Parts: sequence; C-alpha cells; structure tokens
Amino acid sequence: MNKRLFIILEMMIVGLLVFTMTVTGAFLPFDHMMTDMLYQTPRGINSRIKIIGIDEKTLAAYGPVQTWSRSRYADLIRYLNQDDQYKPMVIGFDILFSGYVEGEGREGAIKGDLDLAETAKESGNVVVVNHLLYAGHGKNQMDSEKLEGVSQPYSELADGVDTGYDNVAQDTDGTVRRILPEEEADGVHYDMFSRVIYEKYCARKGIAMRDIPTDKSGRTLINFSGKPGDYECVSLVDVLEGRIDPRAFAGSVILVGAYATGMQDNFKVPNGGSSQMYGVEVHANILQSFIDGRFAVNGNPALFGLITALLAMLLHLIFRKCNVWLDTILLLGSTALFGAVCIYLNGHGKCFSLVYFPIVAALSFVYALTVHYLSEKARKKSVLQAFQKYVAPQVVEEIAKTGDFKINLGGENRDIAVLFVDIRGFTTMSEAMEPEQVVEILNEYLGLTTKAIFDHSGTLDKFVGDATMAVFNSPFDLEDYEYKAVLAALDIVKGGEKLEEELMERFGRSVGFGVGVNCGPAVVGNVGCEFRMDFTAIGDTVNTAARLEANAKKGQVLISDVLYERLKDRLVVNEIGQIPLKGKSNGVNVFEVLGVKTEEKA
Repeated sequence: MNKRLFIILEMMIVGLLVFTMTVTGAFLPFDHMMTDMLYQTPRGINSRIKIIGIDEKTLAAYGPVQTWSRSRYADLIRYLNQDDQYKPMVIGFDILFSGYVEGEGREGAIKGDLDLAETAKESGNVVVVNHLLYAGHGKNQMDSEKLEGVSQPYSELADGVDTGYDNVAQDTDGTVRRILPEEEADGVHYDMFSRVIYEKYCARKGIAMRDIPTDKSGRTLINFSGKPGDYECVSLVDVLEGRIDPRAFAGSVILVGAYATGMQDNFKVPNGGSSQMYGVEVHANILQSFIDGRFAVNGNPALFGLITALLAMLLHLIFRKCNVWLDTILLLGSTALFGAVCIYLNGHGKCFSLVYFPIVAALSFVYALTVHYLSEKARKKSVLQAFQKYVAPQVVEEIAKTGDFKINLGGENRDIAVLFVDIRGFTTMSEAMEPEQVVEILNEYLGLTTKAIFDHSGTLDKFVGDATMAVFNSPFDLEDYEYKAVLAALDIVKGGEKLEEELMERFGRSVGFGVGVNCGPAVVGNVGCEFRMDFTAIGDTVNTAARLEANAKKGQVLISDVLYERLKDRLVVNEIGQIPLKGKSNGVNVFEVLGVKTEEKA
C-alpha cells in the first residue's frame, strides 16, 4: 500500500478511536479520577459560610442527638439572633426534624418542638431540610419517575420555615459529584436545601439569583471549593454554653449539622482522597457554588469527540513526520494545553472528558516511535549492507556499534590517502584468452586487492575495468591512514607474486600489479544525480595517485613526495626522481616503496 494512503488510514483509525471512546465513556472510572484531580482542586472557601457541628464533644456533653429536646435548637437560634445588628443572614439546619421527639414525655416533647417551631418562625432566617424518598431507597437514584414521597419536618415547624431537600446524587462509584437543584413530581415543585439557602441569601443581600446550568436530566456538576475540614466548624456545645461570641457569626450563613462519624452523614467526594466529607460540608460547598456561579454541566460528547478526533488525527500525522524529540515535546505540550483548555471550559460551565484524547495521543506517539525505530533500524541495516561492499568488516562493525552513519551529501573536504592498482598487460592477455578465463583471472585479482584494502581498514571506492581505486580516511576517520594505505599496497604486490604462480600453472599466463599511492586534500561525497549517485573522492590528490599507478611497473609501488615526507622515517624506499605526470604542468618527485623499516614490522 502507498505510504501516504497508509498514514491516512492510520489517522482515520486514531480519529475513530478518540470519537468512540469519548461518546461511549469507555474508561469512565479513569476519567472520573482525572476530572476529580484537575477540576476539583481547592479554590478557596468563602469565610462567610460557617458550620456549627454536632461533633463528638457535643455528643459527649448532651448525649445521643435523638434524645435531645428541640428546645436546644431553639436556644441556638435565639443565641445567634439576639442582636439584630450582628445576626447571621441565614441559619440552615441539615437535620431532618421529622415527627416529634420521644424520651421526655409527650407533653415535654411537644413543648420543645413547639419552641423550635415558634422561634424559627419568628427569626425569619431559618431553613430546614426535608428528604425525598425514591423507589429502591438508593442515594444515587434521584429520578422524578421513582419519587415515592417526601419526609417532611413536623407540621408546626414546616408551616413556619422554608424547607429544601437534602438529597445529593452519587455516581456509580459512590462519589458525590453532581446535584439536582430542583425536582418536580405529581405537579409539586421541590428545591434543594442549598438552593433555598442561596435564595434567602440573595434576598438578604438584595442581589439577583444566578441561573444555574443543568443538563438534559436536570443535574449540574459541583465544583468543590474546599476539601473535607476546610470550612470553619465550631462545636455546638461551645456555642450554646457561650464560649463563642455570637458576633463572630454576624452576616454569615450558618449551617448546622452532623460532624461526627457515628452519625452516618458522610460522603465520598472528588477531592477528599481517603477522607469522607460530612453532609453539612457538602452543602457548604454546594452553597458556595451557588454564590460563586461555579457549577458546570457535561458538554456535548459527540461534538467534543469530533473536535478531539480531528486534533488527534492531525497530531498523529505530525508524529509520523517529525523526529522523536519533537514528537515528545509535542505530546507533552498538546496534552498540557488540552488539560488547560478543559479546565478553563469547566470553570466556565462546561465539563468534558479529560482522558480519551491523551490516551489515544500517547498510543499514537508510541506507535509513531515504534515505526520510527523500525524504519531507522531498517535504514541502518541497508546502510550497513551497502558499506559492507566498500569498507572493511571491522569498520562496518564499528559503525553498527556507534550508530555513526552521518555522511555529508554533496561532498566535504577531507585529507585522504588514495591507492590505485591495475593489472599489467591485461589488454594483451584478454585478447589471447577465452572470456570466461579472463573473468576468472579478473575475479581472483579483485579478490586479492579487496582483501588487502579491507585488511588495512580502507574503503573500496570503485572497480574500473582491471583497475581498483581505494581511499583511506573516508568516509570515516581512520588513524594513521597514510601508513595503512602503503601497507595495503605492499600486500597487493606481495599477494600478486603468489597469484602469478597460480595463474601460470592454470592458464599459462602470468599477471603483475602496478600500484600508485598519494595523499592530500580531496572532495569526498556523493556525486551524480538524484536517481544515480556514487560515493567517491575527486581532486588533484586522486588524479596524482592514478598517474603514479600508470607509471608503476609490474610489482612496483610508487608514492608521491608528499606521502614520502609524512612516512619517510617508516619506509624503505628507492628514489625514482622527478617524472612528468600526464595532466600536470610540473613533474612530481616519485619514490618506489621497497618495504617498511624493521621496527615498524615489529
């Protein structure tokens, strides 16, 4: 399949994956975990919302709450409202006052109940809870079609105060993340406890109520302002016994409720970690969300899925085109930007899934990384296979270890040693022999020269008929390359003597080699055109080596004066003198290499 079409197919799969996961909520628990982590960070509580808790200290002083006379709550209202200048704006009781209290006699019970009802009515700033009863009695089953009834406060209290239901919706994992601000069943309208308090708060402040966004099922997501224990809470017993000045509650919204584990009014919340939040604290967070207008609703998953699918497809295309480092930066940057945008949208009333785009982006990145790796591995293997035809096996092995494949296209200036060798009398021999025999002799000769070059870490540049060209110190750096080039030349001549004997026995023909070696600057690189290129060396240094080889006799290794100056302390030579070379205006001092000095051999 065409590579471009294959990438397009990959992009379509990526987009479809993001869209499907977003619409279906494939990893909802993981999504909840991420949204809880990023959307429910503490934002600072409203100091005017205070809690008076029925805590362990209060229970120790007054006994079990079900045995109390309701006059105790009436005393609390009177204490907080004793001075009109410093009274709270609203006092909300997150306590279900259903039925009459038993334990101190019917007459006493009714007396306490009436005291609370009359005091609350006279104060004008009290709100109490009722409780909606749903089929199945599940806390997370808030559905008007399943509403069976309402547990109301006793009639004397319900008639004199505002009421609101205390139900909160729990998700399938038992966490409170959303509420139903209002409910309606059988033509009767009900408002949530915190909403009723908010309405009273706005009336006291003389401000308009905010519109609360809800989804198609009437729910809205809570943006919690505080974690468990963040809101200021004082013990009920400390207030009733006068240890806290009532002026401390001036202008505040007071929530009174259970603040002890044994009262079983605690919930798992998104920002609570392993700690649970008391119901009265949940209502404090909900109330602050009403005041701050910080609710959110789930956005359209299909539209969001389509947008993120297109972004994921574009990201995948870039992953496939760029290198690993750019891909890594892009993955981290896009994920961070995506999270920041989602947090911003949540702060402006729209909640979207956080996990599906990053999950697919990460998978796309890993896939692209794998493709890059396999492609690079294949490319390196191809390069190694190509180099094996030109350079010594040990050089190829070193390349494989270091991964150094960089060759500058178009050429680079390098100082190199160049070796040329060809067969003396090849033309005459080829005319007198069968073609098959000529090829066999040629292959023997080429095998000998190639081995000698590779043994000294040279690079086989090319075969030109019966001539062989090799370079040293190209395309990779080679230590002592001038000397290694001369050693290769000597090995060729020496090997030629043995080959000459073998060919004489087999074909009745003898061959000999003339070798020329030079060193100096040359341009090394790929020459040719777009569809046919050759890696070679060009320049005067190369031309001089070729001319030296042309002047070398059978079994002779000729080197230039430049090469001799570099190696004169290491070679045994016979000075030939200055000879003219074709294509050069001035002659070149030439030396015949007879061998290397003894210490060098050792």
